[in-house]
Amino acid sequence: MSLLTVEGLGKSYTADKQILKNINFEIKAGEFVSIIGPSGAGKSTMLRCINRMVEFNEGNILFNQQDVGSLNKKGLRKLRTNIGMVFQHYNLVPRLTVIENVLHGRFGYKTTFQGLLGRYTEEEKERAFYLLEKLGIHEHAYKRCDQLSGGQQQRVGICRALIQEPKLVLCDEPIASLDPNSSKIIMDHLKSISTEMGITCLVNLHQVEVAQHYSDRIIGLNNGEIVFNGTAYELTQEKINHIYGTKTKDLIIA
Repeated sequence: MSLLTVEGLGKSYTADKQILKNINFEIKAGEFVSIIGPSGAGKSTMLRCINRMVEFNEGNILFNQQDVGSLNKKGLRKLRTNIGMVFQHYNLVPRLTVIENVLHGRFGYKTTFQGLLGRYTEEEKERAFYLLEKLGIHEHAYKRCDQLSGGQQQRVGICRALIQEPKLVLCDEPIASLDPNSSKIIMDHLKSISTEMGITCLVNLHQVEVAQHYSDRIIGLNNGEIVFNGTAYELTQEKINHIYGTKTKDLIIA
């Protein structure tokens, strides 16, 4: 049974500019799926439609058998506790500590009053420290986030997503701002989240070789349409050229 089903998804910001066109795919629980394609292909928009950070105009999205498009504000809040999000630029509160930023991932489970006061259970705090230790940054728990490197901040962002106890983590260009070494650390952690914790990962990537190395499946997007949906082994140079609309081989360099 699929955890996520996208059927006929379409998104337009203006009448003459369609960002996404008839997007169809399914993702099973525990899969690691990468989305690749040129800048402006619609990758980020597609990701944000899944948790309705962006409202879509056409089609249906089913998550865990729920119709995402029909959810009211309360239902959407509950949905988002099951869908973690990791951002390219981390989306942390720089002046707050690492542990405070991680615990912000529990806001979806709190009343507004509890969230404002920062009331967390001992179990939640223990879970936060466990996740920080798992991602190798527990020694930075009480540092302000703006004192950390980019790779460390991204690991904080992953911990914040994981403390939600999600079934799915959406990662929007999680390594685009990082050096190669930090990028490898982040991708290794995301892969272990999928394989060891059984959490489904859907990851936007620019680096084709990275997608080929880590993914169970790759979706290729060009001009708002899916032009490839298959395994890394099926992603030939000819198909890479088709996705990116080019014949250069530079694109497969991580």
